Amino acid sequence: MKKTILNNAFQWTSLIFILLIGVPSLAQQTVKADAIISAIKKGKDITYKDVTITGVLDLTFMNEKLPDLPKKRKWWKNGGSNTVKESIDSKISFVNCTFKNDVLAYIHDEDSGYTFIANFEEDVIFKNCRFKGDAMFKYSGFEGTADFSHATFEKSTTFKYADFDTKANFANTVFEEDAIFKYTEFKNGVSFNDARFKENLNIKYTQVNGDFDIKGMKVARDIDSKYTDINGKGLSNYLINKN
Repeated sequence: MKKTILNNAFQWTSLIFILLIGVPSLAQQTVKADAIISAIKKGKDITYKDVTITGVLDLTFMNEKLPDLPKKRKWWKNGGSNTVKESIDSKISFVNCTFKNDVLAYIHDEDSGYTFIANFEEDVIFKNCRFKGDAMFKYSGFEGTADFSHATFEKSTTFKYADFDTKANFANTVFEEDAIFKYTEFKNGVSFNDARFKENLNIKYTQVNGDFDIKGMKVARDIDSKYTDINGKGLSNYLINKN
């Protein structure tokens, strides 16, 4: 009797083990931000799906550049610029990814006085991604596709002064904190279709040429649209004429 019970227990344990092997893990694979930065520096295209990225993804390469830059008093004296730009030539695609830490295409370093910016020469896709840290794209230029659709920004995010050459996609995107698109230029339209802004939306001085899709867009608090230019019209006049 005791032997039969042990055999049955062993069989059930073996069956559970086999079943567990056959079930794919629901946890996302983890990738370090440093590995992504290294690949970009080598000119490789970046393609990730269903992964979690850990560590700060600094697309400006600030830490590498700082030691070789003159002290700020020198560029002040010589009338130089304090802006350091990085051109990203790689195609970048993240689909259904989670960024545990900051994603930075803009950094102003208080200690040195320098401002570091990343511009994107190719397609940039952050589709259905979750940004758990800050996401900074201030002053960034996007020459190719810029797709942030279905993304969730949990903390601070800014596209202030950003420049989009092709139609930008923020459809179904969620902004849990204030979203800043002040002075942003959309040269070939933008989609905020069904986007949700859980705090304030700042589109002051924003310029839009082409399609301005805000169907289903919801803003929980205030919209600052002072001096916004949508195909030559202010936001209020644009909405009135459209309807």
